[in-house]
Amino acid sequence: MPINLNLPKKAGLFVAGTDAGAGKTLIAGAIAKILTDNGQKVGVFKPIATGCKRSWDGLISNDTEFLSYCANSELPLSTITPVSYLTAALPIVSTARERNPIDFDRIATAYKQICENNDTIIVEGIGGVRVPLTMEFDLLDLAVEFALPVVIVARLNPGTVNHTLMTIDCIRAAELKIAGVVINGYDATEATVAEDTAEEVISQCGGVNILSVVPFDETVDIEAPNLGEFIVGSLMDCDWSKLAHR
Repeated sequence: MPINLNLPKKAGLFVAGTDAGAGKTLIAGAIAKILTDNGQKVGVFKPIATGCKRSWDGLISNDTEFLSYCANSELPLSTITPVSYLTAALPIVSTARERNPIDFDRIATAYKQICENNDTIIVEGIGGVRVPLTMEFDLLDLAVEFALPVVIVARLNPGTVNHTLMTIDCIRAAELKIAGVVINGYDATEATVAEDTAEEVISQCGGVNILSVVPFDETVDIEAPNLGEFIVGSLMDCDWSKLAHR
């Protein structure tokens, strides 16, 4: 059953992770910065955030602040992330603990506002694609509403190949286009054989393009915010504008 938000069709990308901590915010922010530096008006959108902090302006996510910084956005943080929770947990848990269900209409209103003022929209998900939002809907159901090509962010660990291939299967089953995979956090000095071969295995077995293998960069700091020394450079060879325009 679709959520039926009737969202506008816009050029953009939906950044999804293979799991929590894969680096979605970092990669989404870097893509936004690359496009912004190339002269595009880029809107960033993280519809739902948990584990937020209290501020004078309500609940604020570090991820939202980082995305706003990368895109030089002038929009309120409450528009970039219209649904926020203090509880650091899955959305379905946060909503129950705080007795505050997800307001999908608020998500739709904020997204429409962002689309009105920008050429390209970078949307970041929360957790992996099967993360439950409610008893009826998961993140993949929400991604379908945006109908954007999906960039899958995979972090290198022993389960990378399995988690990435399952994510690919889920996205294809939802009939969404996969823009490609970004493998995040590669450390050449510490990489195992499994990590060194993950790129080739995912590409061949998943039938997807590996857009970039992003190096581990200890200078990255989402809270600072700091994109690090190597992240943007490692993503520069990809034509993000072309991918975003379907």
